[in-house]
Amino acid sequence: MARLFGTDGVRGVANEGLTAELALGLSVAAAHVLTEAQPGADAEREGSRPVAVVGRDPRASGEFLEAAVVAGLASAGVDVLRVGVLPTPAVAYLTGSLGADLGVMLSASHNPMPDNGIKFFARGGHKLADELEDRIEALHREHAAGEPWARPTGAGVGRVKDYDEGFDNYVAHLVGVLPNRLDGLKVVIDGAHGAAARVSPEAFARAGADVVTIGTDPDGLNINDACGSTHLDGLREAVVRHGADLGVAHDGDADRCLAVDGAGHEVDGDQILAVLALAMKEAGQLRKDTVVATVMSNLGFKLAMERAGVELLQTAVGDRYVLEEMKRGGFSLGGEQSGHVIVLDHATTGDGTLTGLMLAARVAATGRPLAELAGVMERLPQVLVNVPDVDKARVATAPELLSAVAEAERELGETGRVLLRPSGTEPLVRVMVEAADIEHARAVAGRLADVVKRTLG
Repeated sequence: MARLFGTDGVRGVANEGLTAELALGLSVAAAHVLTEAQPGADAEREGSRPVAVVGRDPRASGEFLEAAVVAGLASAGVDVLRVGVLPTPAVAYLTGSLGADLGVMLSASHNPMPDNGIKFFARGGHKLADELEDRIEALHREHAAGEPWARPTGAGVGRVKDYDEGFDNYVAHLVGVLPNRLDGLKVVIDGAHGAAARVSPEAFARAGADVVTIGTDPDGLNINDACGSTHLDGLREAVVRHGADLGVAHDGDADRCLAVDGAGHEVDGDQILAVLALAMKEAGQLRKDTVVATVMSNLGFKLAMERAGVELLQTAVGDRYVLEEMKRGGFSLGGEQSGHVIVLDHATTGDGTLTGLMLAARVAATGRPLAELAGVMERLPQVLVNVPDVDKARVATAPELLSAVAEAERELGETGRVLLRPSGTEPLVRVMVEAADIEHARAVAGRLADVVKRTLG
């Protein structure tokens, strides 16, 4: 039986794979698992009902899924603070700041509108470990098969109220942690018609920026539609047309951020990490002078960090693995090329609005254009080839393939890199090659893809 939880919660086509019944059942199960003797409960709350924070992005399906989640939680004896449309990191922040027992976010991030998802946070606003997700899923399946729940009645049932203060509390937090104001900067914000459509412009404006907005008119159906961090053309055009200093693009739930400079050129997650790493090192805030990223980070990022005296630790692909390594080692900065950036002193998860604000703050503090700051690293040409319908389990053991990879690495030398990665969800292998020259990278990637197909097909 396929696991319900993926790398970032439970996702599916709303009202098809992700139904109201599933949302309700998972919420009841999560209420039981996440309110069972979690460390850190306040003594003064002993004997009272647990509390959950529930938020969503603007997808139309979020309306009925939110109703199902709230019903499930309240039926399990959990009081619900409904914060409405807010970013994923806002739900995480409010879960921690309000001392709630759990948080629930309804979003499918950068996925198209028909999809939706459910993400749970534990006390403190932290993502769940695999073990907790497995317990929630097992409990849900057990009761979906017919095992009745023990349900509270009377005064034991949860109460539901809207927590409208969540918006202002979260924005105040974002602005309050900035090292300096943004006065004098003109910034274009693309909200992806998503969860940051109100939050991000408000935060930038309160921080002093002159704000121009696109993608900030969600109607429930247009989230991520030719806008946001997966479609930067509109942001590029708006930045150039308005003569802005930079542009910031979010995804649907605003847990990530990409940027463009004043000329409309993309500044990706690796470059943003590089800019913030140097700023934090200069301020003495980059703990152990270390940054955490994934194996997909561009080789140019690694070389830039070496030049700056910053150690780079690399993890498997996925912001959850970056976060785990940051917590394990006590590091303060990590992220992905896709724009998930985690500043652990101020957030428990990737926060696209916070990332954009900190990037803009660096521009304002230095008086240097974003293009110059991002130029601290040179993005080496990177080619990615997907090889489908192969036995991905043998990618690390097939002798002919290992020999071909070793030969490619010798050919590329110090200025190139090879990475073969089996997909986590499909029967395919991803071949990634970096080189100083794009044609060289393409040639090596093509040769390796042929070997993968021949040896694993």
